Amino acid sequence: MASEASSSANGDGVSASSAIDFLTLCHRLKTTKRAGWVKREVNNPESVADHMFRMGLMALIASDMTGVDRNKCVKMAIVHDIAEAIVGDITPSDGIPKMEKSRREREALDHMCNLLGEGSRAKEIAELWTEYEENSSLEAKVVKDFDKVEMILQALEYENEQGKDLDEFFTSTAGKFQTEVGKAWASEIASRRKER
Repeated sequence: MASEASSSANGDGVSASSAIDFLTLCHRLKTTKRAGWVKREVNNPESVADHMFRMGLMALIASDMTGVDRNKCVKMAIVHDIAEAIVGDITPSDGIPKMEKSRREREALDHMCNLLGEGSRAKEIAELWTEYEENSSLEAKVVKDFDKVEMILQALEYENEQGKDLDEFFTSTAGKFQTEVGKAWASEIASRRKER
């Protein structure tokens, strides 16, 4: 019975065994702490999965935007950092050139998608990740903004909870928002930061 379950497909050619291998690898996203917070000695820093989850919620609750597919944004938010299950959270302060970071992440993504086989799910994950990385669609621009918004919201929360000065996170994102929702939410966070 167990061998039947592991070899049967879930309708997309992904066996139960392959699905569990993929999900087991994704567990690392839950245990990998966001490196920027670790380097700033934040107590109990969020994981990569925590970050991706709240970005997914952002996509879910954002107002409708002309020409933007909300469901695609939710999916993109969920997969945008998925390669970090293998390569970890590489930050600019690590001194790894952007092209090398991209190469490592692409290789990791390919490995993860190969675990799922040649089906449409693996293809969709790869396409969403690539679209995000290349900033090649309206959805990618929205999710890129959510990536930065989530980071500064988290920074504000850590400042409030732990008395940290995390100004560098706000400075690094200033003027880099591409969408109206990103600009509006970042402005709201900045306003709340000034009020404290």
